[in-house]
Amino acid sequence: MSVQMQVQKVKGGRKWVWILAAAFLFSQAGCAGGNSKKTEETEIQVFIAASLHTSMTELSEMYKKEHPEVKITFNADSSGTLLAQIEEGYACDIFFSAAQRQMDKLEKDGFLKTGTLADVVNNQVVLVTRKDSTTSVKGLETLKYAESIALAGRSVPVGRYTRQALISSGILAKTGEAADITTREISEALGNAQISEQDNVSKVLTAVLEGSCEVGTTYYSDIYGYEDELNILETVSYDLTGDVTYPVARVRNEEADKAQNDAADDFLEFILSKEAKEVFESYYFDTDVE
Repeated sequence: MSVQMQVQKVKGGRKWVWILAAAFLFSQAGCAGGNSKKTEETEIQVFIAASLHTSMTELSEMYKKEHPEVKITFNADSSGTLLAQIEEGYACDIFFSAAQRQMDKLEKDGFLKTGTLADVVNNQVVLVTRKDSTTSVKGLETLKYAESIALAGRSVPVGRYTRQALISSGILAKTGEAADITTREISEALGNAQISEQDNVSKVLTAVLEGSCEVGTTYYSDIYGYEDELNILETVSYDLTGDVTYPVARVRNEEADKAQNDAADDFLEFILSKEAKEVFESYYFDTDVE
């Protein structure tokens, strides 16, 4: 029933005035409630290695339940690409790398906040193929029998780890740093094998899953969710690759205000928590790091 209809049914000037006043106050209260200020959202930029995307997405969802005022924006790519972006001035609050090499470079050049660097998880390189593959490849020693190979570029940690494993196993001659070895040199060492160079580990995985490449080297954690589609031909020993450790650190962001810095500090602490370790382990990462 409208205010006007109510007024028509009330006799007496005082009651008429009271009803109009009550209706006015009620409407003003409603407007004030509709215009109440919402909690301001703080956004943090988190750069992560591509192999961390699934696990970190789950962690961000867990964090948001307790901190709805924080928006976490991920930039997922190869650690080499992310390193270059940070050096070029891209706004970044946290960097979670798939290798120590990129973190060492940022620390040396003064991009990291002192005292925030920490190792979080270990991973392992694996050589994979599709379940329905008829490949003759059994491991790195027989990689030359592959008709096509998906291999990450030399600036990508898994690409560098693969190159180091090929050197350590004697397939490639040690003529310098693993990161300096080109795809052409690897192809020649494998009898001119066809190699499809990929920008990051996720693209290596996709190339094998889609069948465009017969085999490829990726991380053990990337097998998560594809157990029914992929076969692991070899889990490459740390003796061949060296440690495959993922470090994380806060990055100096001159554009960040206090709220953003506080949120980034808190999210980094969450990444290092026992609760987060359980999530990483569920995605096949090893959290037993020194």
